[in-house]
Amino acid sequence: MHGGERLVAHVTTDLESNLSRFGGWLTRVEVHLSDNGGAKSEDTKCVIEARPGGKQPIAVTHHAATVDEAYSGATHKLRAVLDSQYSRAHDHKGSESIRHMPGPETPDQVGVIESESQS
Repeated sequence: MHGGERLVAHVTTDLESNLSRFGGWLTRVEVHLSDNGGAKSEDTKCVIEARPGGKQPIAVTHHAATVDEAYSGATHKLRAVLDSQYSRAHDHKGSESIRHMPGPETPDQVGVIESESQS
């Protein structure tokens, strides 16, 4: 499917806006639009593949009657999947995961109970 410069600019701007929360986490996002040219009402397909750093790629697909509907549906699905995976990787029960917390200032005190250190 040939979309031209205007479609590329729209998709680029829209993805940057919709996925800005994940900017530092995503390494690449690819969008593939195709038109099967059939008589079916949902013959336009949009596949979006996102690659989070250090994770397996995520791909979503949405079929619709128009390019805009297919793209919007795929973007909505991708945002939902990324929200879920990003939250699991970066939040743990409402607070930061231990993986993202800074290390102790004095490593020799790790595991020492306060009352032991005063004796």
